[in-house]
Amino acid sequence: MPSLSEALKAEAARLGFVQCGITRAVDDPVPGARLDQWLADGAHGEMGWMASRADVRRAPAALWPEVRSVAMLGMSYAPAEDPRRLAAATTRGRISVYAQGRDYHDVIKKALKALGRWLGAESGLPLKVFVDTAPVMEKPLAAAAGLGWQGKHTNLVSRTHGSWLLLGALFTAATLDPDPASADHCGRCDACQRACPTDAFPAPYRLDARRCISYLTIEHAGAIPEALRPGIGNRVYGCDDCLAACPWNKFADHAHANLEFAARAELAMPALADLLALDDAGFRAVFAGSPIKRIGRDRMVRNAAIAAGNSGNAGLIPALARLGGDASEVVRDAAGWALARLTSPPRAG
Repeated sequence: MPSLSEALKAEAARLGFVQCGITRAVDDPVPGARLDQWLADGAHGEMGWMASRADVRRAPAALWPEVRSVAMLGMSYAPAEDPRRLAAATTRGRISVYAQGRDYHDVIKKALKALGRWLGAESGLPLKVFVDTAPVMEKPLAAAAGLGWQGKHTNLVSRTHGSWLLLGALFTAATLDPDPASADHCGRCDACQRACPTDAFPAPYRLDARRCISYLTIEHAGAIPEALRPGIGNRVYGCDDCLAACPWNKFADHAHANLEFAARAELAMPALADLLALDDAGFRAVFAGSPIKRIGRDRMVRNAAIAAGNSGNAGLIPALARLGGDASEVVRDAAGWALARLTSPPRAG
C-alpha cells in the first residue's frame, strides 16, 4: 500500500502537476539571510510588500505555526518555440509566455484546492494552499523539496522541465516523507546572465529587480528610466530571455505543458498599434482572465509606447501623437520619448 506521501504525489499528477516534492517545514537560515541582503541593497525596487512581510516570509512556520510539511507543486508552461524568436517582430508586442493564456493563479489554485481537499480527507489534519500572492519563498522551498535548484537567473531550474515551471505550495500539519533537496547543476554556464538585455544580474544568483524588464513592465508604476528603455525592445509585459537561454530547457517537453496556459491568439503577438489605442474598457476586455489585467491600462500603454519607440516604424507616429494628450503622465512621457526616437533616431555608434 502506498504511503500518504506517495499517494499525494499520484493525486497531484492526476490533477495536472508535473512535479511534486515534499520538504519538512524547518527553518533554513540561508534563504532568509539572502532575502535580508537583497532588501538591504534595495534590489526589490518598489515591491514594498517584500519588505513589509519579510518576517513571515523567512520560514513556513512564521507564516503558519501549525505546519509540519510543505508539498511544493510544479505545473509546466513550456512553450513550443523559443520566445526570443519574436524579437525581430518590431511592430508587435512580446508578452511573457506564462501570461499568454489563462491566469496561472486561477489554474494552479483550483488544482491545489482539489489536492488540499483530498489530503485533508486522507489525513484529517488542517492545511493551507498558496499561489504566489502569500509571503512564501516558493523557489527555495521547491529546491528543498527536490523540484530543481535556483539557477544563476534566480529562478527554479528543473532537470526535466527546464525553467518553465509555475509553482504552488501546500502547507500541512501532517508529517510527510521528505524528498532530498536538489543539487545545483548550473556549473560554469552563464547563458542566462549574458542573455539579459538590461544587465539585471550584478552577479550569479543575484537579481537587481530595478533593472529587470519583468519588474519594469509589470511592477513598476512610474516612468521607466530612459537608459533602460532601449533594452526593453518590443516587450510589453515581462521578459523570458534569461529563462529561454537556459540549456536545461532542451529537456522541457511542450507536450507536458498545461493546455490552460496555451496562448490566446490575441495575446501571442499583439500589434503595437492596437495596444496604443487601448482605453480602460478596451484593456479590460482584451485582458480579462489574464494575469496582465492587474497592471491596468496605463502601464500597458506606457510599455507599448516604449516598444513603439524601439520599433523604428514611422507608421506608429500618429498613434503616439494621439497619446500626447493622454490623462496619464507616464503614458504621455513614454509617448513623447517614443516620438522623439522615431522622428530623430539615435545615431549609430
